[in-house]
Amino acid sequence: MRPSPTYFNAAELDAFDALTAALQDPRPHPTEPQLRQLGQALANELLDTLLGTALEDHVETICETFIGGLHAAVQRLDRQADREREALAALLRDFDGSEVADVDLQEAKQRADALDVAVAAVERVRDAAAAVYASATGEVWSPWRGSVRGGTETAAQADARSALRALEARRRGAAEPGDFVVAFRASPRSDAPEDACRIFDALNWARAEWPQMSLALTGAKGGERIARRWAQQNRVKLILARPDFDRHGRSAPFRANDQMMALQPVCVLVLPESLGAAASAKAPPFGPALNLAELARRRGVRCLRVAAKPLSAPAV
Repeated sequence: MRPSPTYFNAAELDAFDALTAALQDPRPHPTEPQLRQLGQALANELLDTLLGTALEDHVETICETFIGGLHAAVQRLDRQADREREALAALLRDFDGSEVADVDLQEAKQRADALDVAVAAVERVRDAAAAVYASATGEVWSPWRGSVRGGTETAAQADARSALRALEARRRGAAEPGDFVVAFRASPRSDAPEDACRIFDALNWARAEWPQMSLALTGAKGGERIARRWAQQNRVKLILARPDFDRHGRSAPFRANDQMMALQPVCVLVLPESLGAAASAKAPPFGPALNLAELARRRGVRCLRVAAKPLSAPAV
């Protein structure tokens, strides 16, 4: 660990170190590599303890709950940061130009920034633990579900406004699906090695067509879980349209298709049945995948079926 410098060149620091240095806290912060190492060590210790024992059958539930606990900490810190942002907005709205108000504004922003750093730190621990879990088990963890007129702005006011604008932009970016959504549905039984190869081929082809693509899934097991792993490995934004069985019952998977089509995808990929010989011989095509393909056809959206032969790369 190293103390944050009073003066620094942000271009020479990674994103996390730039955040911590900007706080100018005299206490040292853990570095980003240290946080990632912590997440890896925690996950490795948990897996080493469970695998090969009688608890091995429950490793998925235990590990996902453990990583979910780290995610809950992120959410709790984020809510605290929200409250500080609201207080910051109130101070900015009522700013009267006095020295006391200016100091209060600076202190409020410092508290909000400190919480942002805490959120970023725990996110890095969580993501490192999730990566170890995915590498060891093949499973991919994912979380469920005023203005001042006239006069000269002080530095505190400018910093506060910038912080609020940055927060809003970050939230808007997380919520926006983007202009190039690729929707994918697959049979829950499509988890054979042949399926994984062809799903990766199809998604690599899609990303070559639309480099800024987002991937829309329902979060189901089988082929969609493989697709989630691909998105994680390739840092592709993931949009989950989870079926709400409590509300929609047996029609929930088809309502999820409607949600994905509402994203106006540029392309739909489907894998209605496993490409593995053993699995495909036992089960009929997956109805919700066929339904998504039909919805795409009706709306004139390009739809491709993942087949044993990989999709050809686009011509350059």
